[in-house]
Amino acid sequence: MELPEDIFTEPENVDPETLHNLGPLRRLAGTWEGLRGVDVNPKADGPEQRDFRERIEMVPIDPQANGPQLFYGLRYHVHINTPEEDITFHDQVGYWLWEPATGLVLQTIAIPRGQVAIAAGHANPDATKLVLSAERGQTEYGICSTTFLELAFRTDSYRIEVDFHEDGSWSYVQDTMLMVRGQDTLFQHRDRNRLSKIVEPDLNPWSKILRAK
Repeated sequence: MELPEDIFTEPENVDPETLHNLGPLRRLAGTWEGLRGVDVNPKADGPEQRDFRERIEMVPIDPQANGPQLFYGLRYHVHINTPEEDITFHDQVGYWLWEPATGLVLQTIAIPRGQVAIAAGHANPDATKLVLSAERGQTEYGICSTTFLELAFRTDSYRIEVDFHEDGSWSYVQDTMLMVRGQDTLFQHRDRNRLSKIVEPDLNPWSKILRAK
């Protein structure tokens, strides 16, 4: 990436309407439900497959600037349960971000087991597929974990592939490559699901204020 000479001045005349400027992420805005998720994870006696149900909230945020760099995005919360348990199976928060000037797509990830990541990819505004990835050891789009996870279940890479479907639903396949202590080869931890919209998105805060005036 080439930096401009002026790294401080923010863009002028920024459009406050986030939903109009999300590029391919516009299809993710709203609240979603998926009842046929499948998770394959490592256990002491071999891989375990679990079925899960999932709810994802994708909320438009106001435009965000890093000096001249401008992002539009969605703040998200993923909550997953399995049919046989009441306790949360997986919880995750973060942002999906789109840089219109370059086609950069980012997903930030934070899970309450001591792990964060930033995955990156590029796409056209009308793309029907997104592919993002992150790798351990990278300082730009990488993965950071607790000492326990680093020693026992080291995450070497993360990849998510999102497909948008003609009926308005979307699906994902998510692969996390783990080096599990005591094993000789990487384990492919895979999650997949298809989600349907149950609630339309609200406006971002700035847009709400301007429309109320």
